[in-house]
Amino acid sequence: MHKKDIGLATLVIAVGGIVAMVNPRFLSPINLANTANLIGLFGLFSIAQAFVIVTAGIELSVGSVIALIGVIFVDLIASFGVPWPIALVIVLALSLVIGLVHGWLITRLKLQPFVVTLCGLLIYRGVARFYTKDGTAGFSFGSDFPMLEFLVSGRTAGIPHSVMAFAIVGVAAWFLLHRTVFGRHLYAVGKNVEAARYSGINTDRVMIQAYVLCAFLTGISAVFFAMYTRSVQPSSHGNFYELYAIAAAVLGGFSLRGGEGSIIGVVLGVVLLQVLQNLVNLLGIPSSLNFAVMGSVILVGVIADTQFARYRDARRQMLAMAAIGDQPRAAAKQA
Repeated sequence: MHKKDIGLATLVIAVGGIVAMVNPRFLSPINLANTANLIGLFGLFSIAQAFVIVTAGIELSVGSVIALIGVIFVDLIASFGVPWPIALVIVLALSLVIGLVHGWLITRLKLQPFVVTLCGLLIYRGVARFYTKDGTAGFSFGSDFPMLEFLVSGRTAGIPHSVMAFAIVGVAAWFLLHRTVFGRHLYAVGKNVEAARYSGINTDRVMIQAYVLCAFLTGISAVFFAMYTRSVQPSSHGNFYELYAIAAAVLGGFSLRGGEGSIIGVVLGVVLLQVLQNLVNLLGIPSSLNFAVMGSVILVGVIADTQFARYRDARRQMLAMAAIGDQPRAAAKQA
C-alpha cells in the first residue's frame, strides 16, 4: 500500500469509530449490511471512473448511462419478455458502444473529454426520458425473476452479492492497472501523452480502451442498481453519481491531472464516502446535505492533491540543485 492509502485507511477507521460512538446503531448488523450493499453498488462505477481519470480524462455521463441502461434493461425484461441473460448481453453491448463512441470522439476528433462526456450526460438522460415518455420503467406487481434477483440482489453467508461483485472487479482492476503493460500505458498517457506517444505507445488506442472499460463497468453497475430499485425513473435515477465517482477517485489518490492513483485508494474512498453518508442519515441531517458533503470532499481532495504536488516538485528541485552543487566539489576532490 502507498502512504496515501495507509493514511486514507486510518481516516476511514477513525471516522467509523467516531460514527459508532455518536450513534451505536452504526454497528448494528442491519445497518452494516445495508452500508456494505451500498459500498458495492457505488464502488463498481467508481472504479470505472478511475480508469478514465488516470489518463487525465473525465467521464461526466456515468449517472445518465446508469439511467439509460437501467431503463432499457428493465423494459426488455418486463415489457418485451426478453430472457434476462439476453437482455444483459444487449445492455452491456450498448455500454461498450457508448464507451467506444466517447473514446473515438476524444482521440480522433480531438474533442475535450469534459465536452464529450458532458454532452453524453445530457443526451443519454434525454433519451432515457423520451424512451419512457418521462414515466417510470419498472416490473409489474408480483413479477418474479428468482435467479436474476439472487445473483444481483441476493446474499451469500450474509454478504451482499454487490459487495462480492465489487471485490471481484476491484481485484481484477488492481491487477490490470498495477501489474500489466496496459496499466503502465494508462499511467504513461496520463503523465505525458506526447512523451508516451514518442516512446512507442499507441496513445489513441489506450485512451479508447479506457473509456470502453469505464462504460462497460458502468453498464454492470446499472444492472445492479436497476434490480436494487426494481424501477427506474429516468429523470432522477443516477443523478450526480458521476460526482460520487470523481470524489471517490480523488480521495483514493487519483490526480485530475492524470498519471497517479491506486485501486486500493478508490475502494477506501468509496468506503469513506458511504460511512460519511451513513453518519448524515444516523444524525438525522437532511439528505440534501449529501451533495454538500460530496462537494466538500472533492474540494478538500483537490486542494490536498495540489499542495502535495507543489511540495513534491519543490523537493525535487531542491534535490536537483543539491546534486548540481555537489558536482564541483567532487571534481575538486578528484583533482
